[in-house]
Amino acid sequence: QVHLVESGGGLVQPGESLRLSCAASGIPFHVFAMAWYRQAPGKRLEMVAQILSSGDTYYPDSVKGRFTISRDNAKNTVSLQMNSLKPEDTGVYYCYGEYRPAGTTYEEDHWGQGTQVTVSS
Repeated sequence: QVHLVESGGGLVQPGESLRLSCAASGIPFHVFAMAWYRQAPGKRLEMVAQILSSGDTYYPDSVKGRFTISRDNAKNTVSLQMNSLKPEDTGVYYCYGEYRPAGTTYEEDHWGQGTQVTVSS
């Protein structure tokens, strides 16, 4: 059974920080590309951070310089450090994992259940 379980969401004021964590089980975590997505009510799903199995990271301009994704393969976890939070960062944050081995057509992806982040004064 594959499970991705997020934790760390909550209510914070603008300018404050929050750290989200995602614990993975049932997969060979170290070969998966991991990412965080978010969705606000009425808005499209948006990827906010990605970290490849190589350790390379990617961020959209909306969070670049404020968010940092990291992974601990020994603990099968991926984290998202969010600093200088803004009201527009509010939404449900989802952990996502993907495995697409080179030279094959195999694809495997998994989603966590989501955790709410609210940035408001």
